[in-house]
Amino acid sequence: MENKEKSELADTSLAAELQPHPSTLSLKISEEEAREMLERMILIRAFEEKAEELYALGRVHGTMHLSIGQEATAVGASKAMRRGDYLLNHHRGHGHCLAWFDSDVNAMMAEFMGKETGYCRGRGGSMHIANIEANNLGANGIVAGGVPIAVGVGLSIKMRKTDQVCLVIFGDGAANEGAFHESLNMASIWKLPVIYLCENNQYAMSMPFHKAFNIADISQRASAYGIPGVTVDGNDVIAVYEAVSAARARARAGDGPSLVESVTYRWRGHSKSDKQAYRTRAEVKEWQQRDPIQRFAAMLGLSDAEWEAIQQRASAQIEQAVQFAESSPEPDLGTILEGVYA
Repeated sequence: MENKEKSELADTSLAAELQPHPSTLSLKISEEEAREMLERMILIRAFEEKAEELYALGRVHGTMHLSIGQEATAVGASKAMRRGDYLLNHHRGHGHCLAWFDSDVNAMMAEFMGKETGYCRGRGGSMHIANIEANNLGANGIVAGGVPIAVGVGLSIKMRKTDQVCLVIFGDGAANEGAFHESLNMASIWKLPVIYLCENNQYAMSMPFHKAFNIADISQRASAYGIPGVTVDGNDVIAVYEAVSAARARARAGDGPSLVESVTYRWRGHSKSDKQAYRTRAEVKEWQQRDPIQRFAAMLGLSDAEWEAIQQRASAQIEQAVQFAESSPEPDLGTILEGVYA
């Protein structure tokens, strides 16, 4: 459904301010690495488009939350981290998991489809995927649920005296939860190596960002805890990479946490049951003009043949993952209580 009147957000949103601009590759990123980042963004979108298709065909149970349009945040942030670092995620997290170290698209698809060969043996599904071996500690269906866990991870790192860093990703809605404020306060006074990355996609379910906050940028809240805060264009993968890289360097040096706000937009509804009556098609199209994948591809100057080859590789990977998942066994009901503790 589409509102007859143009939504307030379309007039006042950061979309109008974040005009596309000519980006330049960071000195830390080679052309080869940049192409790998582009390929990963394309793979993430292909995964989610296939997930949407499978859901429509009734081949997936439950619900799901797609992040189509937000791929630059996932890839830019993960690229800035180092193997051995930790990730805590949220329910709109397919892209974050696929961008993280040692991600396996087959295991991702199997988990999404509830199969025994998935990362969590089909128990987690779309919202609770984790890969503990790669220090991806998993997504959380509770709004801001991962934010206080990051304090514990950061404290563990500090007590063990390693140079690891914890990246915790959450949405704009989570920034209005009490756990957000308590966690940032505790992490700041203990100088914990945590990066708080707020993925501001403009809506907490149907609540527009500008109606839920009396500040221009969520990153301004960092000042209350004496830590750095920065807002970046979340549809610019290099901008995200550079902001998270700076936050990681600070954390690793023992200077404590940072708050990074990545301003982006989800092209789909909050979940599959969302009729999107709170925004207009015109608003969605406006943000689609800032497609992070198209922007980065244009910056790299790909030829038509190169672009087509990348698309075909991603499509082939996803089709192979679907075949793997569909040929995998369902979880054995006899194991239903494994991993459950009282």
